[in-house]
This record gives sequence, structure tokens and C-alpha cells, in this order.
Amino acid sequence: MNALASLMRQPAQLFSGSQFKGLAGPILIIMILSMMVLPLPPFLLDLLFTFNIAMSVMVLLVSMYTMKALDFAAFPAVLLFSTLLRLSLNVASTRVVLMQGHTGTDAAGKVIEAFGHFLVGGNFAVGVMVFIILVLINFMVITKGAGRIAEVGARFMLDAMPGKQMAIDADLNAGLIGEDVARKRRTEVAQEADFYGSMDGASKFVRGDAVAGLLIMVINIIGGLVVGMVQHGLDFGTAGKTYTLLAIGDGLVAQIPALVISTAAGVIVSRVTTDEDVGRQLTGQLFSNPQVLFLTAAIIGLMGMIPGMPNVAFLLIAGGLVWLGRRLLLRGPQKAAEQAAAAAQAATVPAAESAEATWDDVALVDPLGMEVGYRLIPLVDQSQNGELLGRIKSIRKKIAQELGFLVPVVHIRDNLEIQPNTYIISLKGVEIGRGEAFPSQWMAINPGQVTGTLPGTPTHDPAFGLPAVWIDASQRQQAQVFGYTVVDACTVMATHLNHLIQTHAAELLGRQEVQQLLDQVGKTAPKLTEDLVPKVLSLSALHKVLQNLLEEEVPIRDMRTILDVMAEHAPTVKDATELTTLTRLALGRAIVQQLFPGDSEMQVIGLDGTLDGVLQQALASNSGIEPGLADSLLTQAQAAIVRQEQMGLAPVLVVQHALRVLLSRFLRRSLPQLKVLSHAEIPDSRRIKITATIGGRV
Repeated sequence: MNALASLMRQPAQLFSGSQFKGLAGPILIIMILSMMVLPLPPFLLDLLFTFNIAMSVMVLLVSMYTMKALDFAAFPAVLLFSTLLRLSLNVASTRVVLMQGHTGTDAAGKVIEAFGHFLVGGNFAVGVMVFIILVLINFMVITKGAGRIAEVGARFMLDAMPGKQMAIDADLNAGLIGEDVARKRRTEVAQEADFYGSMDGASKFVRGDAVAGLLIMVINIIGGLVVGMVQHGLDFGTAGKTYTLLAIGDGLVAQIPALVISTAAGVIVSRVTTDEDVGRQLTGQLFSNPQVLFLTAAIIGLMGMIPGMPNVAFLLIAGGLVWLGRRLLLRGPQKAAEQAAAAAQAATVPAAESAEATWDDVALVDPLGMEVGYRLIPLVDQSQNGELLGRIKSIRKKIAQELGFLVPVVHIRDNLEIQPNTYIISLKGVEIGRGEAFPSQWMAINPGQVTGTLPGTPTHDPAFGLPAVWIDASQRQQAQVFGYTVVDACTVMATHLNHLIQTHAAELLGRQEVQQLLDQVGKTAPKLTEDLVPKVLSLSALHKVLQNLLEEEVPIRDMRTILDVMAEHAPTVKDATELTTLTRLALGRAIVQQLFPGDSEMQVIGLDGTLDGVLQQALASNSGIEPGLADSLLTQAQAAIVRQEQMGLAPVLVVQHALRVLLSRFLRRSLPQLKVLSHAEIPDSRRIKITATIGGRV
């Protein structure tokens, strides 16, 4: 009984809504093929021709109301089916015309008769001309243009696919989007490429349809003359008039829907994707500027006053344009007043009773943030082609490659309380940098060897404090001739942000980032991470070691070496500073390579022997550096740095291994540009030359 009931339910399920939609395609194909081989009565031809016209109008309206091309992704298939439908109707109507045409102009149905009589007045010469003109418009103008646009669109879409995929991957890696959103966007990119590729091929159907329509009309006229005169005994004049009108009506009833479908194809491939349909785009962009309307009205009005011109038509159009422009002018202040009234009303409406506070009301502080004045908003607004967001993405990617971890996303917001051209960079809600930028000007930075002065607004490079001048774009070339480094406002802000991120990298490395690093290493060396954290070394201790390395500007890209050192020494060494020192020894080759690329001689700063002994004693007694000695040490270190920079050398101080931590901590705050290395960290293959000495007079 259950099986019988299941069999009885299958027909009903077959014709359910969703499954019936799936049968629409096969049914349409069967119907089209049937029309090519089975004779159709005139009444059924009338219905099918009417359906063809209605479907072409529907396709045109749908294409007008779509927001983007993918909203009508079925259009290439619709184009194919509509072309096949018209051709099958041509075959069916040709059969009826040749078989029954001798009976009169209504032999193939009322629709063909109406198109042959009423649209061209029963004049077959006019009908032939109108038909040829429609074919030329469809074939030479609309279809050719739409096909070219589809071809170029497909080419550019395929060329842009790798860049779009990389942009999606970058947003996914930066945490701006989730995996589901990235998958959806990748699918949309692939669908766009498929759509434009299909449109490039589908446009050839329309061109072939136009040529076929012209040939079918010729065949109907010649065949009708032969059949009417030979088989039915009609004279040449009667046969020519009857079959020509039938052929013209048949051609027009097919070519007009073809013209509508071709127009829809042109609309689909030529529109620019926005959040408005084509109608709103046209009215909003053509008739939105009162000045354009007034100027057009003046030109049309002057033309209407020329003797011999149709004055009424020209002056009527000019008056309509003046009326529309005046209405736009009056509606501008009214619309602004309505918006102000709505804002005032919203402000005076009493607030609803406050709900109970929840954890959702707790706003977490952004790890990295940037606030901009209102004049800098165009730099961070994608709709206004702002470049800063793209620069920030590139900065995060570059820092990830250089330092070895991904810094948090930079949250940008506008702040109307600060100066219009000011921006503020904050770390965990605390300001760490501030500067000014002028989007319409360029910053000319003085690297120290310029040959002239520039008029402008004096300032300093916010990243490195170099003297600079804000200049107009017209002075850019002259500034480069004088030796200035010229950058735009977006580059100034991006460079400042990059410098601050590099400086505060240790603070930006949180436990979450450390865990993500371990997860990345665990993909290739799972045993190393499983045995180390948290069995031997806690996540907090590893976090502290990595922060110590970043504070001394040592990249943590080589996590395998770092974890190997931790695995070897963490069971016996618990102090994070000692673990950091041991890690630096293992990373010595990379540290030296970063400061002195290649294998050339290392020209560095050294310590005087007397000062070295004094510092060794202070370290042994754990008494610290005396104030007088500290002042002298800072003064001489500063002088040594200046000498190194004058010679174009890196400011690097090489000391005994035991003194490195002490001097690094002491000198880092006052002289952050000075790097302190120990002899033990330098590979044996590298040669050292002392070019400056600290402590010669201590």
C-alpha cells in the first residue's frame, strides 16, 4: 500500500512548482522543434507571434530594471531561445504562406496581415524599405555595437580576474571578510567572466538572425510568385502583391521583436554597475543639472526663432526645459529644508526608555586606529577613489613579510572635533602619532642636500622629522630638480603609519597573534609545537621572548629556529631575558645580514678598553651605571652615531656578550637608531673594523 501511495504521489510531485520550472526549458525546445516540422493553424500562429512580441518586451524591461549584469545572468540563454523561437516561427509561417497564400493576405493569421497592411499601409514597396531599414539598424548598429562591447568586456573581465582574486585573498588574510563572503565573491567573479564570455558568443545569434530574416523574406517573395503563378494560376500582379505583403508582414513581425531583444542585449552589456537601474541613471544624470537644462533651452529657443524653422516645436521644447530647470532650482532648497526639519524632529523626539545595560554596550578598544579630519575623508573613501585603504593593506602585507606576523586591522573613522587636515594614529586607544596632510598639495622633503628653496607651508615629515614644505602640484617638477623628495598626502600618511607600526611592533604582537604563529608552524612541524607549548614553555613566556626580539627590531620570521632554541633551553632556563639572549645567538647570522647585507666588512662602533672594564665591574656588582658615566656615555655615543652617518655607515655598536643586554636597554630609549650587537652574535666569517670608539676620554 505504501508503495502504491508513493507511485500515486509521483505525478503530483512531478508538476510541483519547482520541478515545473525545471521542465520549462525542455518543453520550450520541444515546442520550437515541433513548429519547424508540424503545420500550424493561423490562429495558433497568431498566439505564438503575440507571445514572441510579449516575451521580447519583457526581456527589454527586465534588462532596464537590473542593477548589475549578473542580476540577469540567464540573458545569453534567453537570447538563444528567443532567436530559435523566431526562426521556428519563420519556418512555420513560411509553410503556411506558400501553401495558403493564394487564398488572401489573412492566410497566415491576423498578426501577419496586420503588420503587412496597417503598419506599412498595404504598400509592399514601402514595406520592403521599412523591413530593410529595420534589418540594417539591427544588424549594423545595435547588434554590432553590443557584440563589440561584449567582446571587449569579456577580454577585460578575464584580464582583471587574477587581480580581483588577489584582492579577495588580501581582504580574507587581513580579516576584513570571512571565508563565506570570500567564497561568494570568488563565485561572483567567475560568474561575471562566464557571463561576458557567453554574451560575446550569444551576440552572434542575433546577427545571424538578422541575415536569416532578410533571406527568408526573399525566399517568401520568390517562392510565393512561383507557387502562386505555377500551382494556383494567379497572374503576376496579384501573386506579387499578395505574397509580397505576406512576406513583409512575416518579416516585420519577426524583426521587430528581434530589434527589441538586440536593444536589451545592448542595455545589458553597456550599462555601468551601480545601485540604480538604467532609467534612474538616465533621469538622474541627464536631467539633474539646471544649468545644462537652461543652456539647452537657450540654444533650442534661438534655433526656433530662425525663419523657416518649426517655431512651435522648438519653442515648446525650450519652454519645457526651462520649466524643468526652474523646478530643479526650487526643489534644491526645499529638499535641504525638509532634511533639516526631519533632523530637528528626530532630535526632539523623546528617547525611549533606556534598556538594561548588557555586555554588548561594552566597546572594545581597537588595537590600531586612525582618525581623520573631514578634508581627509576623500583619501579613505573608496567611492571617491581614495587610495589610503589600499596603501594600508599593502603596508600590513609588507610588515607581515618583514617582521613575521600579521598586525591587526587599522580601523579608520572620521572625527569632526579635530582640525580638517589633521589625522591621529592611536594604539589601543592611546594617541601615538599625529600629523597634517593636504590632499590637493604635495610634500617636498629635504633630505639634506637640496640646491634651492621652495615657496609653501613649512612643516616636518611626520615619520622621521625631516624638514619639509607643502607645495602646489605645479611646483612638483621644480622641487625634484632642487633635490627634494616629493610625495603626495596619501603617501605621507601611509609612511607615518608604517613607521609607527614598525616602532610599536612589540606592543601589537598579542597572545592571539602568537597562537596563530604556532598554528602556522604546526601545519608543517606539528611535533615541534605540540611538545613545546604548553608542555615545556607557556604561551606567556614565548610571547614575552618574541616581544623582546621585536623591541630590538629583530624579525620573528624564522619561527622554527626560535622554537628550536626554546625546546633546547626552556627546560632549564626560565628567565625571558636569558631566553631572548640565547635566541639572538641562534639568529645572529640573520641579524647581522639585516644590518650589513652581503659579505662585506662590518664597519662598526666599538668600546674603549677602559670603559669596557668599568662597565664589566658595574655589571658584576649589579650597581648599575653611575649618573656621570651615563651622561658621558650618551654624549659620546651620539657623537659616534653622527660620524657613522656622515660616512654613510650603519650606527651599530659591538660589545662583549655580557654587556649587550645592559647597553641595549640603556641606549635604546635615548638613541633608538643605535643597534647593539655582541661579538658572539657575529658569524666567524664576517670581518669587523672599528671606525668610531666610545669612551676614549672617560
